[in-house]
Amino acid sequence: MKDNVVTFQDAEVPTPLEVYVDRARELAPALRERAAQTEELRRLPTETEQDLHGSGLFRMLQPRRVGGAELDYVALIDVIEELAKGDASVAWNVSNLGSHHWMLGMFPKQAQDIVWGKDPDALIASSFIFPCGKAERVDGGYRLNGRWPFSSGVDPSTWNMLAGMVEAGSADAGGEQRIFLLHKEDYEIIDTWFTTGLKGTGSKDVSADSVFVPDHMTLAVKDIAGGPTPGSIANEGPLFRLPVFALFPFVLSGCALGNAQGCLDDFIENTRNRASKYNQAKLADFQSIQIKIAQAGAKIDAARRIMRSICIDAMLAARAHQVPNLLEKTRLRRDGAYSVGLCTEAVDLLFAASGASGLYTRGHLQRQFREAHAIASHIAFSFDAAGANHGRVELGLTSDNPTL
Repeated sequence: MKDNVVTFQDAEVPTPLEVYVDRARELAPALRERAAQTEELRRLPTETEQDLHGSGLFRMLQPRRVGGAELDYVALIDVIEELAKGDASVAWNVSNLGSHHWMLGMFPKQAQDIVWGKDPDALIASSFIFPCGKAERVDGGYRLNGRWPFSSGVDPSTWNMLAGMVEAGSADAGGEQRIFLLHKEDYEIIDTWFTTGLKGTGSKDVSADSVFVPDHMTLAVKDIAGGPTPGSIANEGPLFRLPVFALFPFVLSGCALGNAQGCLDDFIENTRNRASKYNQAKLADFQSIQIKIAQAGAKIDAARRIMRSICIDAMLAARAHQVPNLLEKTRLRRDGAYSVGLCTEAVDLLFAASGASGLYTRGHLQRQFREAHAIASHIAFSFDAAGANHGRVELGLTSDNPTL
């Protein structure tokens, strides 16, 4: 039996993960062709959204009981890498929106039935910046106010997972972190997304003004730290026992990986027969260029190994009903940030080695460079934040990340 392939009577049957990786690989060229249009629109083009729905990629982590694929968590690396080779902005939206199907599987079953009972294809956006939302405990639920930035893919989404803090003085303990699931009729989209990178993600602001959210449409962060969740009555699989925020970097890290691999693939292809405009020397003969290719490739391959092994190990632990301790969780956040840093470094090496040719907007390199740095700017990929917290816990101090 080969990796990810089952052999039966001399016939090789692709695993479900391979099927979805192939679908992403097939879509990538079209996504690349539309990349300029996606950036201009600052959101997914209608054709891209239709292609993604048709491929089932949005639903790769959705429970099988409602028609999803319920793939292992490593799909967020393998599938998203292939999409990001074509367009990292599209990959960013698929990884975000796809992961919310996974998270909805941890909400109370009533919330799942409300969303998926009406439309199992419904897209769900998010903003998990807890201090931006203030919630007051009221009879039957919560009263939510706030304005949240960076709600990726919000335009085509019917629902939104918005993070908030339950205020002191409520029936619940003050400062509790909860996630609130709101229908699009209950929040306003504010067009703030004018950026230099990840332009096509449509990561706009949203606001909610004194919106009532029933108990069953909320989820406490402490209930998704690993192990059984309120949704376990409906979804017993190991995918839905993973610690959400400990693994949060790996929801998005495949975007950095695919963007960097696409950049390297392009660089190699463009350099094979390229000659210097000044002396017609063949660039492939330059040892410095050869070394840059090796350096970038080593960084990307190392990043892939880190990302994939962590996701695979996390599923093995969940199958064994094991939950990582706090130190292990900070290590996951540390390694998630570090692996994306390797991808950013690889793109920087290739951009510098490309000289002035990388500056032209007609090429893909300038976009890949911008995307790499936009991805790296996400707080989940700040090694200063993740590394410092890991060091704190290693030294016996308290964690400064309350979501763990």
